[in-house]
Amino acid sequence: MIKSKLVATISAFISMFFLGIGATIVGAAARNIGLEAYQIGLLLGLQNIGFMIAVATSGALSDTWKKPTLLFIGSIVLGAGFLTFYMYPNFVLNMIVMLFIGMGMGTYEGTSDAMLLDLHESRQNMYVNVNHFFVTFGSLMITTYLIFLQMNWRRSMVQSAAGVCALAIIFILLKIKEKPVHPEPLARRLRFLLKERRVLILFVASAIAVGLEGGSIGILTTYMMESGTFTQITSKIILLLFLVGIAIGRLMVGIMTEERQMYRNILILGGSGAVLFSLLYSIKPSQVSYPIVLLAGITLSAMLPLIITMAGLLYSDMTGTVIGIVKVAIPIGGILIPFILSGLTRYLPLNIAVKLFPLLSILQFILFLSSRKSFSKDIKNL
Repeated sequence: MIKSKLVATISAFISMFFLGIGATIVGAAARNIGLEAYQIGLLLGLQNIGFMIAVATSGALSDTWKKPTLLFIGSIVLGAGFLTFYMYPNFVLNMIVMLFIGMGMGTYEGTSDAMLLDLHESRQNMYVNVNHFFVTFGSLMITTYLIFLQMNWRRSMVQSAAGVCALAIIFILLKIKEKPVHPEPLARRLRFLLKERRVLILFVASAIAVGLEGGSIGILTTYMMESGTFTQITSKIILLLFLVGIAIGRLMVGIMTEERQMYRNILILGGSGAVLFSLLYSIKPSQVSYPIVLLAGITLSAMLPLIITMAGLLYSDMTGTVIGIVKVAIPIGGILIPFILSGLTRYLPLNIAVKLFPLLSILQFILFLSSRKSFSKDIKNL
């Protein structure tokens, strides 16, 4: 048996690295596979359905099951998905495979943060932020790796499957000291949490954070080229700066934020983000867009990890369940907000449609500000 806290922590980080690979592989390899636009949409839709099912289920089960056991199951499902993805060129079969890839990813997402909260009694926010940094790192690495592999992209899937299976072996041998909890029956926990106004705010704020990130990643290069004088190269530099800002912010804010400062920092980041996203999508793209997009990425980066950590600490007797509920917002925000933007661009000019992003950022800030007494009081008592 493995009882090392360090091994458990690193294993959680590595699981999120593979989650980042799973989230990016369709977009990164679509041209190599020869997928059409509607096929990409179907695959991503099935992936998100699997993710939603697994993140809610694993989150609820993690209050009563051993978390390494859940992560072992998720590793087996994800490893099998990676290994068989487009091994055979049958689209319907690969839709099923993508559903299972989403379920493996959802199990990692729903369990790894809860395990880190059990493992570490201090600086919990830092560990959750670093955990989510590895999602971005995995996305960047698989994209870069596929640039070199090109037509041999299947090799990356086999290698990723081998890595996930090795991780599964670690999880089945891992034994951690979990917080002793005596949770209410699942139905009672869900009824309680779904009536909590704070949980609703955390859910909506998470969906906005994910939608702002995914929507901006999807539209930034097009917006810069259509609304300004940016080229293929310079617009991609803007996108890269946004991703670098997200990566830097998750590390920087995680290291600098203590548990009792989480709500204060959410307000600071939320207010700053509302201003920066308003500037980014309001002024004509120019040289000043470079520092603005970097800072916008930094302000957005830590919102989701901070929200997840705060949810787990506020409801420490049902950490897994509340984290599972909040994380269901991840695929919802990732689907709904880009879908709304797509609809707006059909009837409005792009430079008007993208005003959706600053409006959502302002809404997120107002949601937290309106409940400052409830959040700040309980956070100070941690």
